[in-house]
Amino acid sequence: MTEANHNNLGRMIRQEDIPQIDLYMDQVIQLFEQVFGDTKRHDGDKIMTKTMINNYAKGGLLFPIHNKRYTKEHIMLIALIYELKGVLSMNDIKAALYAVTEQRKELPLGDIYHHYLAIADDNAIRFMADFESEWERVKGHAEEMQADGDVQQVLMILSCINQSNLYRRMAENLIDGLEDPDQRDL
Repeated sequence: MTEANHNNLGRMIRQEDIPQIDLYMDQVIQLFEQVFGDTKRHDGDKIMTKTMINNYAKGGLLFPIHNKRYTKEHIMLIALIYELKGVLSMNDIKAALYAVTEQRKELPLGDIYHHYLAIADDNAIRFMADFESEWERVKGHAEEMQADGDVQQVLMILSCINQSNLYRRMAENLIDGLEDPDQRDL
């Protein structure tokens, strides 16, 4: 993995990256493209589209948008959805973010997002250390098999996917432990 790829693993929209003024949808998309553009696997990949944002709004993942403009809070919420959508279903994302979207007066999204970024930064550092350690462990297995570099690479891919699935299942278990928003007393 190249140094450039290492740097892109933990790419996030920082609060200071978000303008203080409300943005139109095209500007939101442009912001996401600027921040996450280097993380694309293929040139034709889209980071964010109008359809995606409209689907988030229609699916109840976003609080109401006023005058076709997105606030700093909307952008932070879209950034969280962007992180979650690679792993979770829209229903799981809605359940996970329900407390954030429904209690935003008591629990400011900016504070949650700030702490999330701090946790994510720590996770990225720990991930790289764990990855290097796992690479050495997998290398030992490949050497034991007297396998070439491609086999080692495949074993590492399988290990990464296995760990990803373990984390996804744990996240799903945590979501299942949240109070069901449809069962709340109104």
